[in-house]
Amino acid sequence: MSRRNDGFEFHAGLLQRLLDIVYRVINFFERWDRLPTLLAAVNLGVFRDRLRAHNLHHTGYGIGTSSDWSAGRERWRSPDGSFNSLDHPRMGMAGSRFGRNFPLPECVPDSGDELLDPSPREISQKLLARRTFIPATKLNLLAAAWIQFETHNWFSHGLPEPGNEFKIPLQPDDDWPERQRVDGCMQIRRTLADTTPRETWLGATPTFRNTNSHWWDAGQIYGSSHSRQADIRSGTDGKIAVGPDGMLLEDPTHLGVDLTGFNDNWWVGLSLLHNLFVREHNVLCDALKERYPAWHDEELFQRARLINAALIAKIHTIEWTPGILGHPALDFAMHANWSGVPYRVMRAVLGKDNEAAHGIPGSPTDQHSAPYAMTEEFTSVYRLHPLLPDEMNVRRLDTGKQVCCELVNMQGKSTRRFMEEHGFTNLLYSFGTNHPGAIRLHNFPNFLRRFEKVGQPLLDVAAIDIIRDRERGVPRYNRFRELVGKRRVETFDEITSIPGAADKMRAIYKHVDRVDLLVGLLAEDLPEGFGFSDTAFRIFILMATRRLKSDRFFTDDYRPEIYTDFGLDWINNNNMKSVLLRHVPQLGPALEGAKNCFAPWNVL
Repeated sequence: MSRRNDGFEFHAGLLQRLLDIVYRVINFFERWDRLPTLLAAVNLGVFRDRLRAHNLHHTGYGIGTSSDWSAGRERWRSPDGSFNSLDHPRMGMAGSRFGRNFPLPECVPDSGDELLDPSPREISQKLLARRTFIPATKLNLLAAAWIQFETHNWFSHGLPEPGNEFKIPLQPDDDWPERQRVDGCMQIRRTLADTTPRETWLGATPTFRNTNSHWWDAGQIYGSSHSRQADIRSGTDGKIAVGPDGMLLEDPTHLGVDLTGFNDNWWVGLSLLHNLFVREHNVLCDALKERYPAWHDEELFQRARLINAALIAKIHTIEWTPGILGHPALDFAMHANWSGVPYRVMRAVLGKDNEAAHGIPGSPTDQHSAPYAMTEEFTSVYRLHPLLPDEMNVRRLDTGKQVCCELVNMQGKSTRRFMEEHGFTNLLYSFGTNHPGAIRLHNFPNFLRRFEKVGQPLLDVAAIDIIRDRERGVPRYNRFRELVGKRRVETFDEITSIPGAADKMRAIYKHVDRVDLLVGLLAEDLPEGFGFSDTAFRIFILMATRRLKSDRFFTDDYRPEIYTDFGLDWINNNNMKSVLLRHVPQLGPALEGAKNCFAPWNVL
């Protein structure tokens, strides 16, 4: 048996090396996205394995073990994400550090004046600011709300505190309000510091902590602490508390905003999705109680959470992702990630434990080359603010009448008023029939470039996005390309074919190596069908499957004893369309013929 296993591992390793060589040869002559679908999908799989081996790096946990856990609770997720790994209980828990996708010496910020060079405000004005709205015509606005709904689950650096700011010098003709200036400068608060003791091996690499659980556990709905979870629960039959109208309650500490697991940066798009999947949770509780009448409130809540979180992960994997990355190889690969390849012969050849053959859910847990964590680079590539328009048409489903509304008036403390004025059904219909913005230069929403948020100075979110990568030691665009296996560029013209963009970058940056990651990602020419850049996609290839493969509730414990047979069937047999129609059946005509609910719906 031992020799047979050794032989298998030798042959598997040899096959991997051969595939790696073939991959390098093929990609020398042709880009992956121009290959035939199956070959392109295999190519991506080989590249993902290379990234798993070389692009995961630990920064330490920076936190003690959670005390909010006891033996016997391993059947469900802890509130703060601790004990997902029973051997490494701190891994991925709320408050632990972000990891890295690059070796730590590559993640050291610029120092002194270079940290502000060139000016983030100048970049915001000349390269990012929206002049004319550029729509992403293959998507609807629900796709933009969805990714913020998901990132609220995955990461938060916490709310920056006053007293530790960057001062960004302003040009004489800058229209930034005088009352918001300090010593003639724009102020941007620094990321909340990690005050935990630093290990010597970190060197000069900065560390920051994730206030959320790192796991794909629907923490945006359920919270990342026991206290927050207690706040949202009804205490009866496992359900989340809602009002008589079936909508979430108001947060008593944050008026105008819904009481839910994570409600920072709140707006109508988030409220729609939180309310939708809270309804899904409560329906699951009813279904579980009917089948398991002896279960108490805690058991019903935790089992429903497991099922709901997995369904959300499935929707993101096989619906949202192929929607925004509309390439046949991606559609094939993302379905394979969840359900395996559709070809029986390939499944047999690859073997019963191969994740590509049978899908990641139910496969063995694997942390690859570093303990599990969200990474700073993952946070960077998911800054997709251009998806937000500055305004949208709110349509009534019953009459077809519409009114143009500004997004600035449907966020923060105005959210609940706006929801009540227009209604849950009409707003879902409106989001399904409006376009988001394209993720490109000159398409950053202007309302976010002069954004008022309670308790903070006036915000230019575009400038903040630039400074965040710099202060956190995320490599600039050209070096980032190299570190994810792409050829570096020698000139600005190699980055983009957007008219005039190369000249503007040249005037601002002087040297191509100084181009910020965000600017390069927004300028870069896209593969056919892609909604965001191929360079960003390299991190996505790695982290999209890692969020599943590292989590025992998607791997070793994705089984009936944990989820129940009913729960696994629910996940298998539902999708975004069935969720929408279950809770808002009036949307039936708008969704008729829809193959992907993140593509534009029928306008009635």
